[in-house]
Amino acid sequence: MDTLALILAIVGAINWGLVGFARFDLVAWIFGGQTAGFSRIIYALVGIAGIWCISLLFRRRREEHA
Repeated sequence: MDTLALILAIVGAINWGLVGFARFDLVAWIFGGQTAGFSRIIYALVGIAGIWCISLLFRRRREEHA
């Protein structure tokens, strides 16, 4: 699950980088616009993955202190 979350977070980061630097939303372009159902699912999964990745920070800190 950690690897999948990291992959999705990276996809989201790349997409936001493209939006910021080139005003190009790759996810929307691939899946039919920002309001398309599948695009919204991808955005939601990326958001959930980002939240999951927060737990990685705390797990690593606990492992270092153990």
